[in-house]
Amino acid sequence: MRPVLFHEQAKAELTETAVWYERQKPGLAREFRSAVEDAVLRIQENPHAGSSYGATSFRFLLVRRFPYVVFYAVGEHIIRVLAVAHGSRRPGYWIRRGNPNAEG
Repeated sequence: MRPVLFHEQAKAELTETAVWYERQKPGLAREFRSAVEDAVLRIQENPHAGSSYGATSFRFLLVRRFPYVVFYAVGEHIIRVLAVAHGSRRPGYWIRRGNPNAEG
């Protein structure tokens, strides 16, 4: 299996969203993080499980139970999570993050 690396901004999005959910209901952040982790594991097990994003080489997978999407790029040696984004806000803002073989 290819390792999965999160873009720094994708990590920040995950954290910010978890904090928001925790403010809504104690324990909900843990459930959100678990749902994202499940999506990432599905991606790692089958990198082409997600749908293609338009005419780009990027893919996406919906997060179960939450209105969020994991956008990612499949590189030769790694899978790069580019965004953990709300499904109906600012489409495509994360595309500039997209070098799948970039480290870190």
